[in-house]
Amino acid sequence: MSTVNYLLHESSVGYAVFTVKLQSDTVGARLKEVQDSHADLAKFGKMVQLVSFAPFQGASQALENANEVSEGLMSDYLRTVLEANLPKAGKKSKVILGVGDKNLAGSIKAGFSGIDCETPETSELAGDLLRGLRLHAEKLLKGLQTGDISRAQLGLGHAYSRAKVKFSVQKNDNHIIQAIATIDHLDKAVNTFSMRVREWYGWHFPELVRIVSDNQQYAKCALFIGDKKSLTEDSLHDLARIVEDDETIARAIIEAARISMGQDLTENDMENVMLFAKRTAELAAYRKTLGSYLVAKMGIVAPNLAALIGETVGARLISHAGSLTNLAKYPASTVQILGAEKALFRALKTKGNTPKYGLIYHSSFIGRAGAKNKGRISRFLANKASIASRIDNFSTQPTRRFGEALRNQVEERLRFYDEGVNPTKNADAMTRAMDLTLADINIEDPTADGADEEISAPGVTAKAVEQKQRKEKKSKSSKSADVEMVDADDEEAAKAAKKAAKKAKRLSSSADAVDEDAVKAKLKKDAKEKRKSEVLASGEVPDDQIKKKKKKSKSE
Repeated sequence: MSTVNYLLHESSVGYAVFTVKLQSDTVGARLKEVQDSHADLAKFGKMVQLVSFAPFQGASQALENANEVSEGLMSDYLRTVLEANLPKAGKKSKVILGVGDKNLAGSIKAGFSGIDCETPETSELAGDLLRGLRLHAEKLLKGLQTGDISRAQLGLGHAYSRAKVKFSVQKNDNHIIQAIATIDHLDKAVNTFSMRVREWYGWHFPELVRIVSDNQQYAKCALFIGDKKSLTEDSLHDLARIVEDDETIARAIIEAARISMGQDLTENDMENVMLFAKRTAELAAYRKTLGSYLVAKMGIVAPNLAALIGETVGARLISHAGSLTNLAKYPASTVQILGAEKALFRALKTKGNTPKYGLIYHSSFIGRAGAKNKGRISRFLANKASIASRIDNFSTQPTRRFGEALRNQVEERLRFYDEGVNPTKNADAMTRAMDLTLADINIEDPTADGADEEISAPGVTAKAVEQKQRKEKKSKSSKSADVEMVDADDEEAAKAAKKAAKKAKRLSSSADAVDEDAVKAKLKKDAKEKRKSEVLASGEVPDDQIKKKKKKSKSE
């Protein structure tokens, strides 16, 4: 066990540096008396002494430092505290700092060359001293009152947890996930309860099942009728209001009640049947209300995705992905088979055909496509859904323009498969949607005169605005270049000028080639003459004479 001469205490109120005055050896640290002394403030106060206490300036600084400590990083504020209160290590005196987190200890050791760090995992003595500091910090730290640390811990804990779950009022997609899950459970419950009402009330009025097929209407009719003997002609209008103002169905119910062969129920039995029918009708009404809530919530959180693929299917995609941010991170190929993971893994295991669609199968586009085009349209729809989710996730103000443009593109793609009509290009559709969005939020054309200021449009990313500006500038520059070259009114003159320019360019290139060949030949000739003069000056036989002699000898 190594000795520790300094301790770092991180708390919700600030950083504190203590020096160790008394410490036991390896054997003595395990004694019961030494362990109990850490719990006694009078004895523990003699072991350590406060060197410096650096409190946080506010809740934001405390949260920032808590995040960095949790990630094992040394903040600038902590570096300043350690530099100001720890002595410089020498050859004889070594600074050993006790730190509670091992990752933070590694960052401190990497940031300071002369400091060694001990953690509770590596040093039992450091762990005992740090536990004692956490126990008696409120008394050892100067300037604190009773309850200050506990209140700071509560506030910092709430802020830290809120930051970890990334709570956002604008992009709160958690309610969408909960709402669609509740709707699924309600659908099952309403169907089960409706079948039970049909079976239970059918003993009294069995003919009603054949007349009213809708579950919700059946529960309402059973609740309104009660005892079939009390049903008269005076109840015709009220009964018609329940069955969507269909007087024919209402009259058929009244006539069936007169000749019904169902058995009579006692007052107690009828009361229980009516109570259960009332609960079923209330659940069905709440299911309808919750559906309206989901539509409104999707219009705020993911309006483009809802406009493209529908509120229910869009909510199921968000719920299956976990959040809108996760859905925006998924590629289009993942969005296409989202919800069909079991079929995908089974196909990979058996080396069969992989699924073509998952949750997006419930979209109306898949049902409208032909059998041979279902895979194509599902891939195209997943691509557009991925774009819509990213626009919704990164935009600051809800808008449906992009979702409507993407929906029109899917409609055109369906028409292309059926009739062969060419669809609109994606760039043109997005440009048109961008123009409509800018018009909705009263943003002037950025290329107009006097519009040199930077535009930050709510709901529109800066990158999209920049791309639009670049495209319009490019089109303007190309138009101005065409005007400088030729006169647009005289097409024949323009053609002649272009031909003359091409011919001049070709002649100039050939002339340049001729000049280049002449220069190369002249340089080669100069080098040859220079070599010959050097050979004559040195008294050697030139190469050409040697070659002539060899030819002559061969001929002889």
